[in-house]
Amino acid sequence: MAVRGPVAGEIVGLLLAAGSGSRFGADKLLHPLADGTPMAVTAGRRLRDCCDHTVAVVRPGSDRLAELLAAEGVATVVSEESIHGMGHSLAAGVRATPEAAGWIVALADMPFIEPASYQCVKAALRGGAAIAAPVQGGRRGHPVGFAAARWRNALSRLTGDEGARAIVAMAAADLVACAVDDPGIHRDIDTKLDLDGAAS
Repeated sequence: MAVRGPVAGEIVGLLLAAGSGSRFGADKLLHPLADGTPMAVTAGRRLRDCCDHTVAVVRPGSDRLAELLAAEGVATVVSEESIHGMGHSLAAGVRATPEAAGWIVALADMPFIEPASYQCVKAALRGGAAIAAPVQGGRRGHPVGFAAARWRNALSRLTGDEGARAIVAMAAADLVACAVDDPGIHRDIDTKLDLDGAAS
């Protein structure tokens, strides 16, 4: 299917899907969940369903992943610098979508986040939050939303492997915490053991 480009003023979902998954022992992001759907595709669908436009940042050579995501209506950006860390991937996604009013940054190895958690972050951004994230049991999780007016420049210059962690820490006093009942906001998949007993 054809994947359209972003439109000015939209909340863009950024799916970070450029990790190597070395601890998983296989191509983690293409690994099927219980229903047979590849992990990154499930994560991409859930992000896509709540965002105005969705872009996945992938590493070079991820042709099959890009093809599967395109079939779901998720555009892809290939980041040559993604091998240097998540910060580079996030920056590439932001630079590729300069028209965005904000970004919801999600991880492709976190496929169990509930749609309501994405929606609450989007609503917070639309409501004027500079930064927003879901919280369960007093713990902040993913995804994290960033308003473009406040964070475009900082996000577009990120490097290294910590993503936007420093930005979130710096803006802790401004962060809008969205209370959710969703353990998926904390559940990333690093190894195959993390999938034991999982339902998709």
